[in-house]
Amino acid sequence: MGFVEARGIAKSYPVGQTSLTVLRDLDLSVGLGEMVAIVGASGVGKSTLLHVLGGLDRAERGTIRIGDADLTSLSDAEIVAFRNRHIGFVFQFHHLLPEFSAIENAEMPMRIARLTLREARPRARELLIRVGLGQRLVHRPGMLSGGEQQRVAVARALVMRPSLLLADEPTGDLDEQIAGSLHALLREMHQAFQLTSIIATHNLRLAAACDRVVRLEGGRLVQT
Repeated sequence: MGFVEARGIAKSYPVGQTSLTVLRDLDLSVGLGEMVAIVGASGVGKSTLLHVLGGLDRAERGTIRIGDADLTSLSDAEIVAFRNRHIGFVFQFHHLLPEFSAIENAEMPMRIARLTLREARPRARELLIRVGLGQRLVHRPGMLSGGEQQRVAVARALVMRPSLLLADEPTGDLDEQIAGSLHALLREMHQAFQLTSIIATHNLRLAAACDRVVRLEGGRLVQT
């Protein structure tokens, strides 16, 4: 059994008087420490799958286990607490808070978890240094490049020391060179923090650098 186990996942959305099925009886198993890429056409449901796996959305059917936790049996409040502690998210758009500095943005998950500033600040600083932003700690997002903003988002995703990293098109808004350096950073962080990582991407070259690639087609995953 993998560290992440999804079985029989189904998800659809209402469209007018009908519904659009995005995921249908989908199965996924990801081993502890594995880095898996999910590829597929735009709009095929990669984001939906990551949102369901990470507890940002609920499946209509199926079960999801992460480690010893059965997400499908948790209440909404329990899912929020589990996600904050055990899952790091990186999205295509960084979603940084514009009025806060890089280090304050990176601290945010820890402050939500009620860690003190004395606990949170050194950990956020250490991570921002590790992702190459040691000279940009007090800069607000508007003063950072797109690649730098995404590096802050990576640091923010890792400050709670999660066991699972979910990245949804993390390089989709960046040019090829910066995308390559960011993907190398994700691989470095994956190894350094002993993560299990699932990365949705349309970039096949970057996907090929992962341990395994699966394709989302017709609501199900196909091994490539």
